[in-house]
Amino acid sequence: MDKSLAVAADRNSIGDTAALSGLKFSKGHGTGNDFVLLADPNGTLSITPEQVAALCDRHRGVGGDGLIRAVPSRLLPEGQELLTGHPDAEWFMDYRNGDGSLSEMCGNGVRVFVHFLIAEGLVELPAGESLTIGTRGGAKTIVRTAAGYAVDMGSWEFIFPGEATARAMDSLVSAEGLEVARPALSVSMGNPHTVVALAELSELNATQLFTAPHVDPTPPKGTNVEFVVPSEPLVHEGVGTITMRVYERGVGETQSCGTGACATAAAIRHWAGQGAPDVWNVHVPGGVVGVKFFLGPGGHEHVELSGPAAIVASGVLS
Repeated sequence: MDKSLAVAADRNSIGDTAALSGLKFSKGHGTGNDFVLLADPNGTLSITPEQVAALCDRHRGVGGDGLIRAVPSRLLPEGQELLTGHPDAEWFMDYRNGDGSLSEMCGNGVRVFVHFLIAEGLVELPAGESLTIGTRGGAKTIVRTAAGYAVDMGSWEFIFPGEATARAMDSLVSAEGLEVARPALSVSMGNPHTVVALAELSELNATQLFTAPHVDPTPPKGTNVEFVVPSEPLVHEGVGTITMRVYERGVGETQSCGTGACATAAAIRHWAGQGAPDVWNVHVPGGVVGVKFFLGPGGHEHVELSGPAAIVASGVLS
């Protein structure tokens, strides 16, 4: 790049966040999946994709896999629509990926979002009680537990149901570090995931996720890609155990992905067949999350995600 253009680009990058000077923020994470958090109780904060990307930049910003704005549901068009069926969903999780793009849902982000609402004094949630929030993936109900939070993530489904039922796979995934393309299964948790099973932890460790894996065919809205190794034995005392890494669209590899953990458990459970357990421990680079399948409203199978959440810092943008 021409030097003058490089200087101009750098100044524009700085200007992206200059308008946010004085804004209060927090930084939080759920099993290493980290977020910049902003409270906007009056719905007056307007943040551009460029500003989100600048704030989430790990070298020149606060740093995070994404940004979460806490805003009353009634102040957003998608929140108002959601309130018609879920009038108790007072708060909406306005979630953006680290590149500034909108995302439907984030399982780790939901836990951190609720923890942030409590820390900011915007809600009260004693242990054992529940709270409903709005997301672009629908209303979600969260229970505060002794060890963190458990979220009803809603129902799951295959993105390509015909192919999944017939062949137990619907696509091929290529990634650096894997010698050949691997079969995969695409699962929706309100956002899209493509799950690849590997045989050994050595394969998982050798997979390079500096660039996005190639998925053929790619789901219509793009996809997050999970690489998973089942434990040996897969099930111990009624609980399944798997180890996972993930490449998130709009972000890159992250330490954890809550919806990805749910989608991965659903795929492995499908492949395991009849008798597979309903309770799973999913090991990710940032820790362990729990996944449980249960019969939800209307006879549809739902998925519960459980795990910790932490606020690690608060400050003011300069």
